[in-house]
Amino acid sequence: MSERQQTHQPGVTPYLEGVTVLDFTQYLAGPSCTRLLVEMGADVIKIEYPPYGDPVRPSPPRRNGRSAYHVQQNRGKRSLSVDLTRPEGIALVEDLIPKVDIVVENYSPGVMERRGLGYTRLRELNPRIIMASISGFGQSGPLSEKTAFDFIAQAYSGLMHMTGNPDGPPMLIGAGIADTSTGVHAFAALGYALYRRDRTGEGSHLDIGMVDVMYHMQETAVSGPSLSQGEVVAMRTGRHYAPASPAGIFKGPEGWIVVFALENQIANLWAALGAPELAEDPRFQNNRTRLEHRDALTDIIEQWMATFNSDEEVVAVLEQHRVPCGPVVEPVKLAETHPHFLERGTVREVTDPLAGSMLIPGFPLRFSDAPDLPDLTAAEVGEHNDSVLEDLLGMDSESVAALEQDGILYRRPPRN
Repeated sequence: MSERQQTHQPGVTPYLEGVTVLDFTQYLAGPSCTRLLVEMGADVIKIEYPPYGDPVRPSPPRRNGRSAYHVQQNRGKRSLSVDLTRPEGIALVEDLIPKVDIVVENYSPGVMERRGLGYTRLRELNPRIIMASISGFGQSGPLSEKTAFDFIAQAYSGLMHMTGNPDGPPMLIGAGIADTSTGVHAFAALGYALYRRDRTGEGSHLDIGMVDVMYHMQETAVSGPSLSQGEVVAMRTGRHYAPASPAGIFKGPEGWIVVFALENQIANLWAALGAPELAEDPRFQNNRTRLEHRDALTDIIEQWMATFNSDEEVVAVLEQHRVPCGPVVEPVKLAETHPHFLERGTVREVTDPLAGSMLIPGFPLRFSDAPDLPDLTAAEVGEHNDSVLEDLLGMDSESVAALEQDGILYRRPPRN
């Protein structure tokens, strides 16, 4: 297909080659799903409102009018800008539905139905269609129409309750964890839906709720209090892990270092500290006593760390003794911490034609026989009106230009 930007190793087929996706998503939860789809080779067509497109396009920081936020989540997607408030725009989308495999949307429940593009209608047009609907509280239930963003999902799911100091307020998790995790869950569900469709020929509607996803992440904060009939109370524990000691964040000579030493590693920690006698200290005989004397053990570890000149030296000694540990890293500096993360592509440097070079989080999945990741570029609003409608509907450039002239389609003028 023209202008698809997908460049892969010759002879190596991307996992999702031949899969076409209509992407009605914006902000983060939906785009984080379709970002993974396009990186695996799908043809993702982003439906954008004229004239501004995805609301994150102007998000700071920007360079030459390009937002780092938008570039990170939308590289490689073709942009088709359609006025969905007009019946002609809806009719155009309906013409596309028989030509695509997947529709992904993250509007509030009911929005697609009110436009005449709900799953029931899409299934009439294409019985094999797979639709993924991403929302805060799911498509059903009394709260389904409640407005939700990432922080709202963190709050309802209890993750916020479990984050922070026990004597302080609940805290935000410092990343879009609800949005991106829900996007990844939707991505996973789509793989199974495609697998089922290949066997049965049937499409499906996937209902992926942010609160459902976040609540599923709870470790023992639900089962523990429930099983103990309230004797165990789930509460945030600050920089330490409640069930074990030493397990948490410790002050190093420069920054902060995580140490996590369970029973199988505790002797290694005493050796690293140069204090084998701690093995005989009654305060530290087992995990129960170490929890009772957590503050004393924390002081011992931090006083030992203070004898070094750098966090790197501390980590080196701990690793030499096979004590699980790691520095608390500022995200943009991960590649500086160790070449491992550049080699694996955990951190990836990409170049945008307008914004220039930047670091972004890389593709998180590894397949033994997958091609290298494609070289992708974020599109301007409506940049691919011609190629999408030619590829899927056989429409010529004059017909596309007429739709743009009528305002049914929009194309942002090229930047100087």
